[in-house]
Amino acid sequence: MIWVILAVLVLLVIWFVATYNGFVSLRNRVDEAFSTMDVYLVKRYDLIPNLVETVKGYTKHESETLEKVIKARNAAVSATTPAEKLESETELAGTLSRLFALTEAYPELKANTNFMNLQDQLNKMEGEIANARKYYNGVVKTFNTKCETIPSNIIAGICGFVKQPMFVVQDESQRDSVKVQF
Repeated sequence: MIWVILAVLVLLVIWFVATYNGFVSLRNRVDEAFSTMDVYLVKRYDLIPNLVETVKGYTKHESETLEKVIKARNAAVSATTPAEKLESETELAGTLSRLFALTEAYPELKANTNFMNLQDQLNKMEGEIANARKYYNGVVKTFNTKCETIPSNIIAGICGFVKQPMFVVQDESQRDSVKVQF
């Protein structure tokens, strides 16, 4: 009888260690996915002031829109937690779409080589960011599922593993596509 109890205890310890290690591995993948996304976001943050300066030269009386873009960019740069970063990114995406919609009224801006180059770089960066967000959300989904399903949720509760935020569109107006024609 003592061998059965000992065998059950050993199996429980092995299960606990394997589950804990699985959580650590997934948490590290979540961190890595967020960091990858953050690298692309920083590259985008670096492009935005150049884009705004190019637009500013052509749109002197559109300062409110340009100020909103810079304010949203600065808020995104200064965000410290993943939740703050995700929220500020939603705001920044909205202001950028308004900036590109604004350029429709300025044909000479649409013909500017610097502007076209910056917009092309930003569009490529947006594609990279979208891919990084998909990867991040996929890893977070796996992690969150493990945090909520039985029996691994027991280990999650004991060891302090908590659900991570998904990257979602929070502003319904961003779900609508912005028509930008050049």
